[in-house]
Amino acid sequence: MNNTPIDLLLTQPMPEAIDAQLVSAFQVHRLYQHDHPQQLLAEVGPRIRAVVTGGAKGLSNALMDQLPALEIIAISGIGTDAVDLRHAASRDIHVTTTPGVLTADVADLAMGLIISTLRRLGEGERLVRDGLWGTVNLPLARKVSGIELGIVGLGEVGKAIARRAAAFDMRIAYNGRREQPESGYRYEANLVELARSVDVLVVAASADGGQVLVTAEVLDALGPEGYLVNVARGKLVDEDALVEALREQRIAGAGLDVFVDEPHVPPALRDLNQVSLQPHRGSATLQTRLEMGRMVLQNLEACFRGDLPPNRVIDL
Repeated sequence: MNNTPIDLLLTQPMPEAIDAQLVSAFQVHRLYQHDHPQQLLAEVGPRIRAVVTGGAKGLSNALMDQLPALEIIAISGIGTDAVDLRHAASRDIHVTTTPGVLTADVADLAMGLIISTLRRLGEGERLVRDGLWGTVNLPLARKVSGIELGIVGLGEVGKAIARRAAAFDMRIAYNGRREQPESGYRYEANLVELARSVDVLVVAASADGGQVLVTAEVLDALGPEGYLVNVARGKLVDEDALVEALREQRIAGAGLDVFVDEPHVPPALRDLNQVSLQPHRGSATLQTRLEMGRMVLQNLEACFRGDLPPNRVIDL
């Protein structure tokens, strides 16, 4: 990089150590801290050459178009559904991600949500914290070991979930864009039929297509003894249908790390005891976020050296 600071727009916080490196290498403008974002964009937008953002937040076309000098969108995450890749490519803007490093964390959280939801850990903790142990009897929980587990999307995260599930003697089936015979797991091409055959349905699919996968029909097939867990994207599930299915006890419970309109969560989901909730924390460990940040820096450095960023998702 030359001695003239490159203007960079940061849409969300980064780990302190990564933030310090960004500040040392770039002129950082923090969109997420500004009381008047449009005022900031009017002032610095024409100079911005790089954006660092998250997979869920992404970068809208409207915002992208306010950055005429933009050369790279560096996503700290693996999802590209919140960035219009065609629009970026039409402007010769690199889009990069941080693949591989968050797989284990997301799979760990999926298993945590399965255990928390089926064993009703949240209810038990609230009872103890509220001093009600011995005065209130909780309903019996659902056994975790040995269940039938359905995975929607057998990518890297889906496979990591399956490996962990095998240690709990779970019988694993999956639905995806194609059958993977080498996996050794049962493939079900019809998602409704997969839901009908399992105790827990875990959504781990890519959201790049953007379409709802878990519909009211899928939830009805899952049935009153079935559970839904989502660690992918909220928009892959018909959230209104999920709320109604939970209210009417047409499914037994849900464990959710992602929602349609984050950070807004439907009040009904917050109020229902049979739901375990997390604030989109799939990759939120210090170790993983630091590694993701290092990959963001590598992609930025390559771009401004004149090289192709190593983790680009589109070829320009």
